[in-house]
Amino acid sequence: MSTKTTTIKKKIDTRDFLTFFGFVTPGLLIYLFIIVYPVLYSIYLSFSDYNPNIGSGHLVGLENYIKVLTMNRGVIDPSNNTPEFWHAFKNNMLVVLVSVFGQIPIGFALAFILYRKQVKASRFFQGMVFLPNFLSTIVIGIMWRMLFSVDGPVARIMQAVSGNPSAQFSLMYDPHKAMIPIAIVLIWMYTGFYMIIFLANLQKINESMFEAAKIDGATEFQMFYKITIPLMAAPILTSCILAIAGSLKGFALIFALATEGKQRMNTEVLPIFMYNQVFGMAGLGNPKRYAYGAAISNIIVLISVLLIMFSNWVGKQLGTDEEY
Repeated sequence: MSTKTTTIKKKIDTRDFLTFFGFVTPGLLIYLFIIVYPVLYSIYLSFSDYNPNIGSGHLVGLENYIKVLTMNRGVIDPSNNTPEFWHAFKNNMLVVLVSVFGQIPIGFALAFILYRKQVKASRFFQGMVFLPNFLSTIVIGIMWRMLFSVDGPVARIMQAVSGNPSAQFSLMYDPHKAMIPIAIVLIWMYTGFYMIIFLANLQKINESMFEAAKIDGATEFQMFYKITIPLMAAPILTSCILAIAGSLKGFALIFALATEGKQRMNTEVLPIFMYNQVFGMAGLGNPKRYAYGAAISNIIVLISVLLIMFSNWVGKQLGTDEEY
């Protein structure tokens, strides 16, 4: 190869590199600034006693994490010594279970019914089930809060059915049953979202597979179990990941739905626990709570990662190639 050819090739390589660098650098800098830096800073903050009034802090090791996992304010249930974090964690796991084993199966079943045209006016039902997704989360929370109020419409129905004029809807004041109304609202609100995901993927399935199964004498249930579920393994895994992520960062709906002191304590989940510790009454006047809140947020991220890894493992066992 001649010297001239080598020089031309080097110029082309340099120009390609500069072009690539010019296109990638702005996006990379934005990503580093708004994603990587906050994550790394949050990790550093969680291991310190940073005080924003002073502008500096000292490393304290795992002190914040130990406090998160062991602190008991005794405001939820004085007779229960369970640390507040574990109370919020238990409620959050209930939300995850409702999302994964409530919203997704119901959404899948509705999508299959609509896809197989088992009901008339399928477009109407599809729109009605998906309608809550067009509404503001805060508006939905306020609406259901009014329905579930002590003397609200649900209480009036209970009074009419039971014949007891003093009947009240008080589940949210019961620490052992407070999450039941939350579960009802979560299923009502998000089932339509997963229904649309499944319906879009069902429409990609070749109709001839169902026709061939029908000729062989397969029932609707057999077609559902033997054909639909294996082909829908990847969308189901994707929906599980979305459900887990949404459950662990869910804040607005529960915050708007449970506003009173006892209701909020009974239905406290990890994001609300973090908010209360940093910006609520628990953190009022204590600027060092920012480091404490960073520790809580990092624990939430760790729980999310572990649950997503578990979902990937389950997906692998079911034979899907999707990974996250």
